[in-house]
Amino acid sequence: MNDSLTPLDHNFALPEVRRIGLRRPLAWLRSGWQDMRANPIASLAYGLLFAIAGDVALIFSWRNPYLFTGALSGFILIGPLLASGFYEISRRQALGQHSTFIDSLSGWRRNGQSMALFGLLLALVAIIWETTSAVFFALLVPGLTPNIPAFIFGVLLNAEYLGMTMAWFIAGSGLSLLVFAVSAVSIPMLIDRDVDFVTAMITSLRAVVLNLDVMLLWAAWVVALTLIGFATLLFGLVITMPLLGHASWHAYRDLVEPCP
Repeated sequence: MNDSLTPLDHNFALPEVRRIGLRRPLAWLRSGWQDMRANPIASLAYGLLFAIAGDVALIFSWRNPYLFTGALSGFILIGPLLASGFYEISRRQALGQHSTFIDSLSGWRRNGQSMALFGLLLALVAIIWETTSAVFFALLVPGLTPNIPAFIFGVLLNAEYLGMTMAWFIAGSGLSLLVFAVSAVSIPMLIDRDVDFVTAMITSLRAVVLNLDVMLLWAAWVVALTLIGFATLLFGLVITMPLLGHASWHAYRDLVEPCP
């Protein structure tokens, strides 16, 4: 399908976004895998950095497990910004250029101010949510969680705290979906075009609204592969993060019309 939303007006022309089919996320993953195979060293280096960051969060929160839920959520919230290197690698790959790790950093230099402002916004949201989660569980479940396994089985999977856990989960899911909607194509767009971060966020939101069914499916893929990475003691992130990062670039190219 090639339906599109046209610019809102002549004074504030937003990029056009496309209506796409429900099977496109699988195509994005295939293309992401191809980009990763074509640039294995740079891609896996970023994946290793993700795994190390996850390990640090796990070590830090092992004796403070109520922090782990917030750290995990925050990790997902700022993931699009952390994946900027993958977008640059895929952009260069589309031009027939292979990338080193150093090459992948060049995306920041083309639109650094807007990238930094958007990154600050995502970091602020992540910090607020992590702090809220920590306070929420620390006040309502004091002294019952000596480590992460005890927290999972003693609180999250405990019927006694089901209402509290569901309230936290619903709030976190709503926040994550909102952040996903404004960041799904924002960072790739900032790397690819000379636009400000507000324009990128609005374009991302329009693309998600126009393709709500597709993007909810894509969000499920993102969450599932991220959780698989965490479930494998973070080792899986070395593969799943590059795959998702490169695939997200192809999602952007699929959803947003090229510059005229």
